[in-house]
Amino acid sequence: MGAGHAHKLYRHGHSPVHGLPPHCKLAATLGFVVVVVSTPREAVWAFGLYAALLAGVAAVARIPAGFLLRRLLIEVPFVAFAVLMPFVAEGERVQVLGMSLSVSGLWGAWNVLAKGTLGVAASVLLASTTELRALLLGLQRLKLPPLLVQIASFMIRYGDVISDELRRMSIARRSRGFEASGIRHWGVLAKTAGALFIRSYERGERVYLAMVSRGYAGSMPVIDEVAATRAQWAYAAVLPVTALAVCLMGWTL
Repeated sequence: MGAGHAHKLYRHGHSPVHGLPPHCKLAATLGFVVVVVSTPREAVWAFGLYAALLAGVAAVARIPAGFLLRRLLIEVPFVAFAVLMPFVAEGERVQVLGMSLSVSGLWGAWNVLAKGTLGVAASVLLASTTELRALLLGLQRLKLPPLLVQIASFMIRYGDVISDELRRMSIARRSRGFEASGIRHWGVLAKTAGALFIRSYERGERVYLAMVSRGYAGSMPVIDEVAATRAQWAYAAVLPVTALAVCLMGWTL
């Protein structure tokens, strides 16, 4: 079970964070995100400490700030949504730079932006220090339903294959003089999508029959079982436990 190659999000390294078992990092990341989401939005200082914790993890993992920031651009659509909230939300209004903004909208925008950014940053750090194949093994180790793990495995493995198939179809269209320039070409694009679906379905059937002929009975064999020591669990728990302490302070202050 595996992806067959390293994903572009992964950054090869030999840091202590890279060396942790994948299920330890998955549990730590999930715990950190749950704590961040549970933190009251009014505890602004707490989110600053969370960001400092992630910066510390990035420093230990030797992940450059530029590498991390570029991959945070994935949350731009959510940032745009957060920016609109102070303008469309109802309730008490305040004047900021000559604009009438909703107080509840400002808090909501801050809540979405802070928690969303920290969650994405934690996920990017996880992907940057853990290979996709290892992540799948970690999910299996954490007793995620095997069927979901297998679906994720095939999605990762064949995602690039389907993308290459779509690219070849696009090249074939352009080589015949086709250029999508308006609504009248949507029919051609729809036929392309249909053809891609049929080809993908047929490929899936062939792969499944090939697996069955080789003894597949509903579960994938685990070639290398990854176990974690108590020290590794304790090392991974530093992030969520520290974040939990900050969260409890945020609720009591």
